[in-house]
Amino acid sequence: MERNQLSDSLAEVGYVADSQLAMALWLMGSLERPLLLEGAAGVGKTEVAKALAQIHGTRLIRLQCYEGLDANAAIYEWNYQRQLLAIKAREGRGESAEAVEKHIFSEEFLLERPLLAAIREEKPAVLLIDEIDRADEEFEAFLLEILSDYQISIPELGTVTARSIPLVVLTSNGTRELSDALRRRCLYHFVDYPGEDKEVRILTARLPQIDVNLAQQIAAFVAKVRKEDLRKVPGVAETLDWAAALVGLDVRDLAAEPEVVQDTLLCLLKTQEDRLALAPEVTQRLLGKVA
Repeated sequence: MERNQLSDSLAEVGYVADSQLAMALWLMGSLERPLLLEGAAGVGKTEVAKALAQIHGTRLIRLQCYEGLDANAAIYEWNYQRQLLAIKAREGRGESAEAVEKHIFSEEFLLERPLLAAIREEKPAVLLIDEIDRADEEFEAFLLEILSDYQISIPELGTVTARSIPLVVLTSNGTRELSDALRRRCLYHFVDYPGEDKEVRILTARLPQIDVNLAQQIAAFVAKVRKEDLRKVPGVAETLDWAAALVGLDVRDLAAEPEVVQDTLLCLLKTQEDRLALAPEVTQRLLGKVA
């Protein structure tokens, strides 16, 4: 896909990308390098990978990272229950231990996990390695090996070489510092909260039925909310939920329906602490600034 077509293609599937992100995505494909997207939770990093899979018409394979993630969960493991059943069945037929071992360590009993599945796709898949900062440093180092050679060694079967090079998107919320080695291996883009104009474009792209004036009011109000002292700043997903709720309630003007605005803030604010911080008088103050 040509670089100048990428932004338009992303917009067609509902993702509004700035020129820097569009360039990063184009270079990722052109250079066959992973792309590391860093930013706060809720700014739309995961949605980048989903949109990328849509515009390329390819499979999205997701590896959700967490503390303690190991090779079995990320690459492959053997179906031990089926292997035990096969061992009992073949022993009953008097087969040799060597024949049984050869049978149970075959493709028939192999369970693909995301990393192995991604390199075995005939058509390049989009491999989303989500929240890599939640995984241990040991796993991060192990991942580097795979991303360098795009091949995986399975002792019982040999080396599995990539049938295609996946489009790899890694996301990080910054809960821990990533290694320099991983950063060097990847292209990098920081995804920030959208400005008001961009958030209006996101709202109208994802909610075609929304009135533009209401979208502008919502974007302006959320921008003000993000400047308040909150425990969890609302992301784009929360803005979309709130906007959908307001459209469903047939709200046309935020300032005209302060009680509905206050009652629907549960879409934006996800902790009791933040709900208390945006008391009705605070909401009224913020509404006065966007009217």
